Amino acid sequence: MLAIIRGIIVILFTILTFIFGVIYCLFRPRNPSHVMTFGHAFGKLHKVLGIKLLKRIPMEAPEYGPSIYIGNHQNNYDMVTMSNAVQPRTVTVGKRSLVFIPFFGQLYWLTGNILIDRDNRSKAHGTISQVVEQIKKNRVSIWMFPEGTRSRGRGLLPFKTGAFHAAIAAGVPIVPVCVSSTHNKIKLNRWNNGTVIVEMLPPIDTTKYTKDQVRALSEHCRQLMLAKIEELDKEVEEINQQS
Repeated sequence: MLAIIRGIIVILFTILTFIFGVIYCLFRPRNPSHVMTFGHAFGKLHKVLGIKLLKRIPMEAPEYGPSIYIGNHQNNYDMVTMSNAVQPRTVTVGKRSLVFIPFFGQLYWLTGNILIDRDNRSKAHGTISQVVEQIKKNRVSIWMFPEGTRSRGRGLLPFKTGAFHAAIAAGVPIVPVCVSSTHNKIKLNRWNNGTVIVEMLPPIDTTKYTKDQVRALSEHCRQLMLAKIEELDKEVEEINQQS
């Protein structure tokens, strides 16, 4: 019964947010500030799901300027956990076909996210240059998941190099964001789903890396995130045992 009630609340909230969001964004279409607004709105659903969220974002984070944020991509619950860490003027990169999804697609486009043609290899080859151009032209930050897919309990998967190529080419820092493990830890029929920690790590200067050192930068970031996620998981386990 609890799962049904939660499901109804989430569905109604999502529909209303999409409808209101499309109307709201029409007054300032394609403004990058919208992504944070609606990201944080969906982030509030963690309370509905019985999750106690601990958010650790440095006070100076809004002053980082254009950056590339990278996060560990676990499952659909990222929408209500990691979304709370989205910073001002941060957008994502998605498939052009997303725009055809009713309400979601229109809101995704109107909020200023970058749409690319991933099915066309010749066009997809220019994705990095598109990202770099947007960073420089519009002074935006980009949120990316370097694993390229949801890990679904398999741990932090190997990183693809696109985010790191873009960061080096644009001369902007990489900012890792880590979320403690949520796989098989959230049950919709359970009232209390414990603690989830979202923590933003310090920016990593990419100006000392060349395009030939992309994999070294990628692996450095992955090792930092692996260590932090392990640390967060241990902390969450201790917190849940005490509660």
